[in-house]
Amino acid sequence: MKDVIKVSTVAFHAKWGDKETNLNRMLGYIEAAAAEGSNLIVFPEMGLTGYDDEAEKPLEEKMQYKLAEPVPGPSSEKIAELTKKLGVYVAYGFPERDAASPSTIYNAACVCGPDGIIGSYHKIHLPFPEPHWATRGDKPFIFETPWGPIGLGICYDSYCFQELMRYYAAKGCRLYINCTALAKCHGIALGSTTLEAGVITNQIFIASANLAGTDLYNVFWGGASIIGPSTNFWEAEYFAGYPFTDPRAIQNKMYTAVIDLSEATREKFEPNDLINGATDYRPAIYKTLMEDLLKDPKFQE
Repeated sequence: MKDVIKVSTVAFHAKWGDKETNLNRMLGYIEAAAAEGSNLIVFPEMGLTGYDDEAEKPLEEKMQYKLAEPVPGPSSEKIAELTKKLGVYVAYGFPERDAASPSTIYNAACVCGPDGIIGSYHKIHLPFPEPHWATRGDKPFIFETPWGPIGLGICYDSYCFQELMRYYAAKGCRLYINCTALAKCHGIALGSTTLEAGVITNQIFIASANLAGTDLYNVFWGGASIIGPSTNFWEAEYFAGYPFTDPRAIQNKMYTAVIDLSEATREKFEPNDLINGATDYRPAIYKTLMEDLLKDPKFQE
């Protein structure tokens, strides 16, 4: 398994409702990143179309509904054609139409690689206003690479529900992709604070790509970054990009870094001789806690 990977992540000023323009720009960034030797390129949540919801419109008239695509679909096939040609991996956010149920739309992220379309992840946790148009997903998403397994989450999944990132880390992922649309209306603490905590507590690298600038009405922070474990004990390091609230973060810009995934240590998920070969991480206990919570009807799906 390889340890050293070159990653590019894009703070992307999506043109709201203009899928053709956004796709063309994304293809250009992929070509530019590959020319610099990047192995993985990450784009934001809903980067293909823009994010903002028109609350007053019925579902069938919403931009997200009208521009949604299945996987495979026109955009994923074009991106996959390029990733096959260049031998790279790409993750990007978009509204996905369920092929079996066309009226069902997901806030999704598609991953393409050297062999073509790998698959898509459906955002599990939906904050306001996404339930106006999106259906919640219910499955994690891990894809295999020469650098080992990589996990993926979208925005709210990453900041408010650490269970997903922790699950990926326990499954052996040393790199986590966060496709996000974090806006200034979300405040100054939510994003960078929780990603840095995720790096420290899970000893995992995070490649995060955010929308940048004004969408339809929200202003997004930008702040694409590549964060990972520091050689300083229990610290997080920015290998590329900026925290969300940095004044420089809002620019439409790509950031690239070479990272050494061997620094993503696995101690808490590996046998500990001091406790008879068990791990510090204790899923059997957490299962009992979750089963107790599921006795409350409000937590049942």
